[in-house]
Amino acid sequence: MKIGIYDPYLDDLGGGEKYMMTIAECLSKDHKVSLFWDKKEELDALLKRFSIDLSLVKLENNIFTKGTPLLKRLYETKKYDRIIVLSDGSIPIVSCPLLLHFQQPLTHIKPTFLGKLKLKRVKTIFCNSSFTKSFIDKEFDVQSLVLYPPISIKAKNLKKENTILSVGRFRVKDVIVKTDRGIEGVGDYKKLGILINVFKEMVDDGLKDWKLVLAVSVNDADKEKFEILKKQIEKYPVSLEINRTNKDLWEIYSKTKIYWHAAGFGEDLGKHPEFAEHFGISTVEAMGAGAVPVVIGAGGQKETVKDNENGYLWNTTKELREKTLKIITDEKLLKKLSKNAQKDAQRFIDQDFCKKIRQMIE
Repeated sequence: MKIGIYDPYLDDLGGGEKYMMTIAECLSKDHKVSLFWDKKEELDALLKRFSIDLSLVKLENNIFTKGTPLLKRLYETKKYDRIIVLSDGSIPIVSCPLLLHFQQPLTHIKPTFLGKLKLKRVKTIFCNSSFTKSFIDKEFDVQSLVLYPPISIKAKNLKKENTILSVGRFRVKDVIVKTDRGIEGVGDYKKLGILINVFKEMVDDGLKDWKLVLAVSVNDADKEKFEILKKQIEKYPVSLEINRTNKDLWEIYSKTKIYWHAAGFGEDLGKHPEFAEHFGISTVEAMGAGAVPVVIGAGGQKETVKDNENGYLWNTTKELREKTLKIITDEKLLKKLSKNAQKDAQRFIDQDFCKKIRQMIE
């Protein structure tokens, strides 16, 4: 079959882009796959970061831009047997069977009459987690499928260090936030400022011989605001690993004892569920490397972390501190949770992502 793939956020270098490009890689082994994207340099940056092989994938002009006439898109998509699109809530009109993928929960987008007609031409809707699915099914009145993100564990046999790690993109929200300590900081989606402040509190209260590592990707547009965040870590054992490759990250994962995640903290997730982690690839990767997750009990994190079994869930910064210190001060508990985390991460690794996506296009 001839298959076309479109991801409107391909320059974002996030988990959704890794997801879509892995689909392209998987299908290119048995089918003719084209990617609708005009900027090769942005694609190259993504492939380098995530170590994805698209050597068999053909790059085509992006026919999904607003400036592309509908008739041209209809003509071009006649050449394909399937089109797979990462949707922002919209449903593009194409000439062949369409598969829609959703990476985040969406609200207040109930389809119009025209949207409902478009839905009838959609072959399959699939989501990256049950959390995302619950919102998409309600908004579109459908029964979508869940295909968890592709995860492969590449942990190294390295000595664990007294390290707390958090991995994510630094993306600015145009607001100033305050912690429960009263400290103002940059509003960022992954709440890195919150984690910095909690760790600083722990150090001020006597925590010794531990460090916090923030492995973040930073776009040029956010560099100025990121400098504000960097000033918060002065004189504290906090280090930044910026724009590291996937290979570099596995070095860091492999040395880490505890993994933190805070996306969604302090947000009204009833109104804005998209601010929570939609699945949490980095959490599962950290677990696979034996790091114990201590993550916010919201969004897709609740699908991967079982409180007090393979890690801890928290809802307040007080809980985050207490549960982290509980692990730090109990080596036996840390080893138990680490072992369980590694075991439970395996169910996402063994899902056979490529096999499932091949079945979807049939």
